Amino acid sequence: MTYEGKVLAALADPTRRAIFEKLAKGRSSVADVARSLPVSQPAISQHLKVLKEAGLVSDEPLGQRRIYSIDLAGLGPLRQWLDRFWEDQLAAFKALADSDEASGAGPRKPER
Repeated sequence: MTYEGKVLAALADPTRRAIFEKLAKGRSSVADVARSLPVSQPAISQHLKVLKEAGLVSDEPLGQRRIYSIDLAGLGPLRQWLDRFWEDQLAAFKALADSDEASGAGPRKPER
């Protein structure tokens, strides 16, 4: 599976997205995450394992607990992958605007 496939598969699950969004607000232990969601602590651990394997979160030991946070190194490639689509759309829009300008046509109405 490609990197993008792994990341998208990891985030496809609504519980994992909720965990990811919680960690985006700050570092948390498994117990802290479990208190904020209607999911058991062992299930949270399994979801965190998937997110970690996808490179989206990292953990560090703190006593007997593990503290999880967003892995910024893992977000970089995801951002680059997503930016590619944005850049393609901007290039297509620029080409359309340039062709309208060259032909003397006014702005087009967006298609729906």
